[in-house]
Amino acid sequence: MESLYLLIPMSLVVVAFIVFILYWSVRNGQFEDLEGPGHAILMDDDTPSKPVLDKDKQKD
Repeated sequence: MESLYLLIPMSLVVVAFIVFILYWSVRNGQFEDLEGPGHAILMDDDTPSKPVLDKDKQKD
């Protein structure tokens, strides 16, 4: 019974912390675009890079 006097306030602090983190993340836009990063992985529009010349070929 005595342990409940410690565990109940600790659990309330943990719940308050989780609610605060959720509130902070919603207010700062962490949940604005949930699908965008998933679609960005599939978009493969990389432009080919210019060929790199070797240092030996540049001197010739």
